[in-house]
Parts: sequence; structure tokens; C-alpha cells
Amino acid sequence: MYELIATATFGLEAVVRREIEGLGYEILKTEDGKVTFAGDERAIVRSNLWLRCADRVLLKVCEFEALTFEDLFQGIRAFAWEDIIPADGKFTVTCSTVKSKLHNPPAIQSVSKKAIVERMGGAYGIEQFPETGAEYTVKVTLLKDRATVTIDTSGTGLHKRGYRTAPVDAPMKETLAAALVLLSFYRSGRALADPCCGSGTIPIEAAMIGMNIAPGLLRTFASEGWSLIPQEMWKEERANAYAAITEMPVSIYASDIDPKAVHAARVNAEEAGVDMCIRFTRADIRDLDVSALQDEHGMIITNPPYGERIGEQDEIDGVFKALRRFCRENPGWSLFVITPDKDAEKKIMGRRANRRRKLYNGNIETTYYQFHGEK
Repeated sequence: MYELIATATFGLEAVVRREIEGLGYEILKTEDGKVTFAGDERAIVRSNLWLRCADRVLLKVCEFEALTFEDLFQGIRAFAWEDIIPADGKFTVTCSTVKSKLHNPPAIQSVSKKAIVERMGGAYGIEQFPETGAEYTVKVTLLKDRATVTIDTSGTGLHKRGYRTAPVDAPMKETLAAALVLLSFYRSGRALADPCCGSGTIPIEAAMIGMNIAPGLLRTFASEGWSLIPQEMWKEERANAYAAITEMPVSIYASDIDPKAVHAARVNAEEAGVDMCIRFTRADIRDLDVSALQDEHGMIITNPPYGERIGEQDEIDGVFKALRRFCRENPGWSLFVITPDKDAEKKIMGRRANRRRKLYNGNIETTYYQFHGEK
């Protein structure tokens, strides 16, 4: 049994925690930006395939106090690296340091790699390592003189699902889009609309959730090449994931005023295999019409433009007015909006949101406003 760490964007820790619990694993600790849980080799496979909102899955190998470089060297050298990394393994060392006596990143990386090489050299009886095999990225994190050493099992960040082949400007990360859908408690078949769909990330993630498609099915992971995890285990879990996919009716409406964005969204949905349950159209938000979805209690989940350039705020206020009018005409619908606008509650609904949550879209601080419709 190992300690695994699912890293997360600030504000999404509780969502990631629920996902891990849903997979059946024991939570050991929840901290800012990460959730630590217990799991075996299969947990590494399943968490990479199924976690929608985590950034990465790390294998924690050791933790110790490091006041000096000698402490760092001995602490890292004490771990049995040969149990994880084979003789031909390609391993790199990255680091971060916050409020610690050891604050020189190049020196930390050099000492850490030397400790791993010395330990593995003694275990394998060799001095030179070919590093031609699978990749092992070791991360040394120093926080208040406490060193935590992990190995990245994911490789490329988990937001890289593999379906977004037609991007647009300022796209939202897939992990954040999935979190917005999960925080809305969306369920398969319920009507959902995104009138500012951009490259289609929110409706695509909603469709993947509705159809129970594992977000990692279209990509590979660094740990797929590890000798620690049998290849048969990856095959089994991928087969299980494919078998878990369900059908869903056309219940998602995605539109945008930009025809290029709508085209990109459609292409991306096809790549994700969910285009059959999303209706795409080029439309102004003021013309939003969801009557074809035949649901008096649907939901809008949207990420409207942020208006960071001069002259755009009036346009954004127009989007807010259109959303307010829609909700007035469709009182049973719920509205979920992510925006950095601090006055959005007043502009959109003229009242406080039922729920709000601070989230970061990239490096932009935003609030996810949740306005519930009539029951």
C-alpha cells in the first residue's frame, strides 16, 4: 500500500476528495492544493483514468526534516529507489522550496539526484545509468524545512484529456470545467445549456460525466511504462472503463456568438465521442432558446468572457442582462456562472447567490456563483 497525492487547483480540494472517495480509497489528509490517500498499484491506474478534477497523481516515497544538505542527501538516499526505478529508468529531479533553510533550487536538485544515483548504484552494482527506459519525474518539495519526495505517475497534467484538437483563445482547463459541472450536481439526461461555450469544454465535460466516460481514456500516462505496474492491469482497467460507458439522450445545448468557436467545439466533441448528445449552434446569448430540450428545470453552466480589455465591459454587462432575462422567463432553471466580476450577483440576478465558491481560472481569481431555480 502506498501514499498517493492528488494535486488540485486551489478551491477544488473537496471536489477531488469526493472523487477519490467515490473510487473507494481511504483519504489520509486534505490540505491546500492536495489530497493524500492510500492505494495500491491499481489505485494509481484507476485514479489517473478516472479523476476529473485533479491536476496530477503523485506517488509519495518519503518525508523527513531537512535543515542541511547532508540531511537532504541522507533522507533521500535512505529510500529504496530500486524498488520503484529499474536500472534503465530515466529519472529527472525537480524541486520547490518555501520558507526553508535550503533555498537554492539547483543545489537541491543536484544533491537529490546524487543521493538517488548513489543508492541505485549500490543496489544495481553499476556506476553509469543508461536512462533509456520509462520516465520517472522526482519532485522534492521543501516547506518549512520539511522535505516531501514524490514521483509523478501522470506525466502530462490530467487536464490534457486528448480531445481538444481545435482550441480557441483563453480556453478553460478541462479539470476546472469538470469541477463546475460536478459542483452543480448535474445528472445524466437533465437539460444543460452553455450559451458562451467557446471550444466546448464545459458541455463536453458534462457529456462525459453524463455518459460515465473516464476522462483519461484517450491519453497515456508516465506510469504506463513502469515495471511497478503490470501492463495487464492497465488493459483491465481500460476495458472496465469502456464497459462502464452509458448512452445519453440529446440534452445539452452549446452555443456561442463566434462561428469559429462553435466549429471548434463541435470538432472537440467529436474527438471526445460525445457529439451525439450535444446540440451545437451559432447564436447570440440574447436569442438563447432551450425549448427543444423540453425541461422546465434545466441548468445553465457558463464561463462568459471576462472583459479584461478596454471597451469590453459593456459587452459583458449585456451578457449578464441576457442571463437575467432568461432566468426571469424560465424560473425553474438554475444558473451557474464563473466570473471575476465582484458585482456579478447584482448585475445578473439582483440578489445574492444561493452558493458561491472562490476558484482560480488559470491565475485569475474568480467566483462561481450558483443561483438555484424554483423547485
